[in-house]
Amino acid sequence: MLTWTEKLHVQKEWKVVRLEKKFADMPIGCKMLVATPLIVDSYIQNIPFGESVSFPTMREDLARLYQAEKTCPASTGIFLRISAEASYEEFQQARSDEKITPFWRAIDQNMKVAKKLTCGISFISERRLREGIELQPSS
Repeated sequence: MLTWTEKLHVQKEWKVVRLEKKFADMPIGCKMLVATPLIVDSYIQNIPFGESVSFPTMREDLARLYQAEKTCPASTGIFLRISAEASYEEFQQARSDEKITPFWRAIDQNMKVAKKLTCGISFISERRLREGIELQPSS
């Protein structure tokens, strides 16, 4: 079984596909980006200290970057988790979050993915507080 870090670095090509049927929030004919784990990871690395980006905003930004109308929510969610878990693997080895992808800038403590992460919700909340990123109210 691959580690999260190995999953992050699996060689995949991004693609833009035209939808033949409605999918999630996208109509038939929509140009949808299917990104890669490294694309999502790179995007997160570029979120400035003290700022956060919502999942819908990340999808919009990535779509614009790759000349698509939308970004696939399913694969982007999976790649977001891969990025976060790989970063946490690095954190466990280095015991520092200075050089890892700051996934807490793209994942708040109330997102479904946060509840699945090895690091736990408190890891995310602590880093968001440290950076002055507003904690999201519980839903």
